[in-house]
Amino acid sequence: MQGYEDVTLYKLTDEREQELLKKQIECNFIWTNKEGHGMGVIMNYVAKDGSIWLTATKQRPRIKALQRDPRASVVISSMGTDMGPGKQITYKGRVVLHEDQATKDWFYPAMADIISPYPAPTPEAAIEHLDTPLRVIIQLIPEMALKFDGDAISKASYDGTVPAGGDS
Repeated sequence: MQGYEDVTLYKLTDEREQELLKKQIECNFIWTNKEGHGMGVIMNYVAKDGSIWLTATKQRPRIKALQRDPRASVVISSMGTDMGPGKQITYKGRVVLHEDQATKDWFYPAMADIISPYPAPTPEAAIEHLDTPLRVIIQLIPEMALKFDGDAISKASYDGTVPAGGDS
């Protein structure tokens, strides 16, 4: 292989994927509007039980769009973590919107631990910030993942190794 035409050879391992999910706290959440345009915002997330969990209030355009079409994606980058730049994962899937108390009971404390001290100074204050009547919990259930590990491609550049399944 010459150059980097087939970067699918440089995937995050399952272990590195889990490391990224634990260390990063933000993702780009992407949905499609009425006109068919992809729209995205940076959001905090909780990774749990194979899903990506986020939250917004009902009046947000993304919630109305997801009620129309539940397909969405998230992009999670290693930028800003101690993993360094160049690692990323994109999940595409469908969302389920939750408003039940049982989901809120585990989600709010988990999200509060991530977002505190901003926008609230303590996890308890963050829970109060989150627990509003119009709040919805978004569960993205991944159907496919695109994974990339820039460290693996960098290593190949220096020592000429190609991951299993690749040609030299």
